[in-house]
Amino acid sequence: MPNTKHLEDLTTQVRRDILRMVHKVSSGHPGGSLGCTEFLVVLFNEIMERKETFNMDGIDEDVFFLSNGHISPVFYSVLARAGYFPVDELNTFRLIDTRLQGHPTTHEGLPGVRIASGSLGQGLSVALGTAQAKKLNNDSKLVYALLGDGELQEGQNWEAIMYASAKKVDNLIATVDLNGKQIDGATDDVLHMGSIKAKFEAFGWDVIEVENGNDINAITEGLHLAKSKTGQQKPVCILLKTVMGNGVDFMMHTHAWHGKAPNDEQLQAALAQNTETLGDY
Repeated sequence: MPNTKHLEDLTTQVRRDILRMVHKVSSGHPGGSLGCTEFLVVLFNEIMERKETFNMDGIDEDVFFLSNGHISPVFYSVLARAGYFPVDELNTFRLIDTRLQGHPTTHEGLPGVRIASGSLGQGLSVALGTAQAKKLNNDSKLVYALLGDGELQEGQNWEAIMYASAKKVDNLIATVDLNGKQIDGATDDVLHMGSIKAKFEAFGWDVIEVENGNDINAITEGLHLAKSKTGQQKPVCILLKTVMGNGVDFMMHTHAWHGKAPNDEQLQAALAQNTETLGDY
């Protein structure tokens, strides 16, 4: 079993990082970042087999691709708290000529970032190519990708989804953040997609549903189950049902905080709900 207390403390601290980062520059995407905090904390600290020193080739280690790159605040915080770069570098979020741009990029050489993302719909394709490269190189480690549910409204995803099953890419675990929200409102209102589970299954994927995608134990169990299903001729999809803005009561269950920074008063109210655990940067 995971050290749940440590993961919970880390999750709280990552939430604080997210809130302070976007507040400082009055810019960024807190809603989706807060909703995926537990997942990325568990993935990087409990599940992935990764090397101490980051290397872009990713040989003989699990690799991760963030497709919905606008949730960079949570990605940067988790990377920093996992030792990829100094935590105090979070102070440079979204500042000109720094490594922590609003959407992750590669030319600044930030450890942990393998692709430029934020142009939605592309991350799964890159993850798929990497998974095939691992198979060609007899590399037994896995490839993980995180996608947004609104992102699935873009067609390139479905080309990749179709290809992955047709080519039996069974070392790939793609997680979809099912928070039901996107920049303009509820996903069902913007473009209703029907049953995402039925679609992935129809495309030949093995699908796992995590009903509480903000519960550390449920996430851990779901990821271990997904790992157990790799190597069986099918790619694996985790449907992670999360709450946008999780952990801050006035940000939850609404798309309003998709890309909106809290003001001074809102920041203090949000931080009061997430008491410092491991030390702010």
